[in-house]
Amino acid sequence: MDMDKLVSLCKRRGFLFQSSEIYGGLNGFWDYGPLGVELKRNVKEAWWRDMVTGHDDLATLPGAPAPYEMTGLDCTIIMHPQVWKCSGHYDLFHDMMVDCKECQGRWRVDHVASSECPRKPSKHPGGFEKCQLTEPREFNLMFPTTVGALSGEEGRAFLRPETAQGIFVNFKNVTDSTRVRLPFGIAQIGKSFRNEITPRNFTFRSREFEQMEIEFFCHPNSSPEWYRYWRDRRFQWYLDHGLSSGKLRLREHDQDELSHYSCGTADIEYSFPFLQQGEFGELEGIAHRADFDLRSHMEGKLVKNEEGCLVVEQTADGKARHRGSGKDLSYRDDVTGERYVPHVIEPSAGADRATLAFLCEAYHEDQQPDENGKMQERTVLKLHPRLAPIKAAVFPLVKKDGMPEVAQRIYRNLKRRFNVYYDEKGAVGRRYRRQDEAGTPFCVTVDGQTLQDNTVTIRDRDSLEQWRVKADDVLDEIAVKLL
Repeated sequence: MDMDKLVSLCKRRGFLFQSSEIYGGLNGFWDYGPLGVELKRNVKEAWWRDMVTGHDDLATLPGAPAPYEMTGLDCTIIMHPQVWKCSGHYDLFHDMMVDCKECQGRWRVDHVASSECPRKPSKHPGGFEKCQLTEPREFNLMFPTTVGALSGEEGRAFLRPETAQGIFVNFKNVTDSTRVRLPFGIAQIGKSFRNEITPRNFTFRSREFEQMEIEFFCHPNSSPEWYRYWRDRRFQWYLDHGLSSGKLRLREHDQDELSHYSCGTADIEYSFPFLQQGEFGELEGIAHRADFDLRSHMEGKLVKNEEGCLVVEQTADGKARHRGSGKDLSYRDDVTGERYVPHVIEPSAGADRATLAFLCEAYHEDQQPDENGKMQERTVLKLHPRLAPIKAAVFPLVKKDGMPEVAQRIYRNLKRRFNVYYDEKGAVGRRYRRQDEAGTPFCVTVDGQTLQDNTVTIRDRDSLEQWRVKADDVLDEIAVKLL
């Protein structure tokens, strides 16, 4: 698939626009247009439905060690700066960066081999004789800001680089204010910000993005089983919503890749068309974080000692480098009386990357006959019906003989349940093509036969199959197809 064609379609049909485009745009920031905002909202709603509102907490789900509960949060983007000191982001959230003194270009060190030299695109940065690359240096990815009227360090805060920490610092609030018992998960969807050195590949690597995260709290003894459960379940979610198994993989991190706190991490990766053959890009990471996060916010920033155990990092005078809250974030089982610091399994997905993957997978070109039987090239987005921005389009075949009135009645009936579109302009074949490009799975056409027997034609976007149903049954017919 040609990525340029997808980018062109996204602009032309209103899926994605460059942020502040009329002023030349701002690299690493993207706006979702009328169709894009619906698609991304459907991706987030499908995730939230599967993870939270549709979850059956009374049954032991396939592969799960036990029944569990799920709940949600919506935390602030700006938090107390001590949160990021205890979590390690303040000291450790860096990428290595190099500059070219000749062209003033700037790259992440691990992107140099896949980037072009601005002065000689056939070479990588540093490969052209005039390149003068600096030594690699650390670049903190957090966006700083100022809270209130204070300046300097006193008023300094940060836009959050991830949504997870808001869940950890609210762990006690959730357990105290609800009746949840371990094991349980807390879900959150929200904006995060990372000052990427070289944002690129459309929306894959952006400076402002949305995350869909779960922090799942469980007993330390059962955490390996829960890690395997969430790893496999999250992989299946992408398959269930239309990604091809041939382009999707689940990759366990090697030991030298693991974060210092991780007991195990797996990435769900997709073969995006902008990558080289055989390369994959991360969609979601599932991490076994053990008790690192809750302990960090209780005790202070943790580091591994010589024995491999996590201990509070200390300054030269023996004080905690970044002190914790001092609050007790342990959990007491009211049945057994046992008290412990829960382990955490974190499935962390990117809403923007998932949306991009679904768009890449959905893009197809084929040839289909028009209303006169002549073969025409067709561009179609074969999105899963649950994700499609528009669920159905309603057409009167012609703008006369009472057909618009019947079509408008059907449109209004469908509109109560779904996002639907009404179109009576142009030849019906061209109207079909417009909806195919938008990814609309079903088109409902009112024609001359409708006036005789009150039936309409429903057309399937992918198979092009057409069948007739009673006009009064269209809502139920579409609803069944969207399950």
